Amino acid sequence: MIEIKKSRYGRGIFASRTIQKGELIHQAPVIVCPGDQYKKLKKTALRNYYFNWGENYDHVAIALGYGSLFNHSYSPNAMFENNLKEETVDFIALKRIKAGEEIFVNYNGDPEDKGPLWFDVW
Repeated sequence: MIEIKKSRYGRGIFASRTIQKGELIHQAPVIVCPGDQYKKLKKTALRNYYFNWGENYDHVAIALGYGSLFNHSYSPNAMFENNLKEETVDFIALKRIKAGEEIFVNYNGDPEDKGPLWFDVW
């Protein structure tokens, strides 16, 4: 369903077949880190790859699999949701995505959030 290919932003995730709106694109397992370890984490190369995690967002998580390879857009064609029960980040199509099209998410979490990001992505 998805593959890693060269993107204008380096590497990216692309649809290898047509993906329908609402379809689960990828379920990335996570490594959960207690919130008190965040200060250590943000001093590492992983600082730009964590997801806020937990019922009260009091932890952070690192997504494995393809989870950290989706590029950002303020006009995304996919979104992500924290699946606390399964300990995964679930990537879901917001619209029909054609084969060969790059899949983007809004790093702010909410697909409609046009606020500034906490780091430079380009």
